[in-house]
Amino acid sequence: MEVIGSVGVAMLLAAFFANLVGWLARGSRVYLGLNAAGAAIAAYASYGIGFMPFVVLEGVWCAVAVVSMLRARPGTSPAQES
Repeated sequence: MEVIGSVGVAMLLAAFFANLVGWLARGSRVYLGLNAAGAAIAAYASYGIGFMPFVVLEGVWCAVAVVSMLRARPGTSPAQES
């Protein structure tokens, strides 16, 4: 589970870093996809070791990323939709 969790966390950190340096916009499908997948993997690994606080945290993180992806229209970011 440690390797699986590490992969999930690495995906989350990669998305965060790419956003900070301007490689990925926070509303881009790649950014949101990395967040959703990374959080889902980290939630699974946390469940595997029985650490429920992180299951909840990562589960919510994944859900928010998925909802954001579904709401985003092509060519726009959630910030532009207000």
